[in-house]
Amino acid sequence: MKGHRYRITVEPLDAADASTPFSFEAVSHDELLGIVERVRASGRWDADTAAQLAVGLKLFGEVLLQERRGELFAPLSNGAFKEFMHGFKAAMQAGAASSG
Repeated sequence: MKGHRYRITVEPLDAADASTPFSFEAVSHDELLGIVERVRASGRWDADTAAQLAVGLKLFGEVLLQERRGELFAPLSNGAFKEFMHGFKAAMQAGAASSG
């Protein structure tokens, strides 16, 4: 798949958590860093929550696109996720317009 390539790393911050950190590579047709900045700039969430939301949605969306014909993803592929994303993008644009 062509697009923007990223390395995602997850590591525990709690010293008592002995879980092993892991990394994986992901490809997105969108530029994630700019999207995170726009969601943060909306002012709807704190910076970490905005980043979690933006990255999570984009990573999930990429898998959904790849697996859209699969039975597990069919309910979302038939419009629910697309409808949510249209509303989400509109809300981010409205937030940017009102803060600018």
